Amino acid sequence: MASRLESLVAALNSALGDKLVSVTTALNEVTIVVKAGDLPAAAMTLRDAPELRFEQMIDLCGLDYSTYGKGSNGGEAGGTPQAGTRFAAVYHLQSVTHNWRLRLRVFAADDEFPVVSSVIGVWPSANWFEREAFDLIGIIFSGHPDLRRILTDYGFIGHPFRKDFPISGNVEMRYDPDQKRVIYQPVTIEPREITPRIVREENYADSEGFRKG
Repeated sequence: MASRLESLVAALNSALGDKLVSVTTALNEVTIVVKAGDLPAAAMTLRDAPELRFEQMIDLCGLDYSTYGKGSNGGEAGGTPQAGTRFAAVYHLQSVTHNWRLRLRVFAADDEFPVVSSVIGVWPSANWFEREAFDLIGIIFSGHPDLRRILTDYGFIGHPFRKDFPISGNVEMRYDPDQKRVIYQPVTIEPREITPRIVREENYADSEGFRKG
């Protein structure tokens, strides 16, 4: 008898077919990748196909993969990412009918202007999640009825969860007593030096060097 994960993978392959870029299973979780152009049709199939019935979208986030595969010192560990693989929208879906969970990942084709179709028409719960991913990562969700910032100020410059966003920000806001209003000005905070992550050898605490202090 096939396991639950095997049954889910088989159902995904049957229903989505060539819309699937990849299907992976790890840590008892299934992740699929579809192309941005196939997202609207794939989302409808995931929700409506009787063998899938992913009625609920429980989470959505944007991701910046620009440093993915790089070592702790900033050097390349897995090669330079290909164009069109920097920004991704990730959806976590649940099938109440079959008691299944699924991770759906969609990469925006253009790194300079990342666009992914909105899925509000399929899962209305995507509304504020898409606004958050737009605000923090800068992914444009085409077809969203009210795509605007949700966490940062309307005049905020940039997208703070992008890997190249400066830690100190681009501008700062303060109250100007002379103008009697809040103003923006170039940031005056000095950049702080970040201590690089140190990866110690396995069982370091048992080594002679550690015991000597």
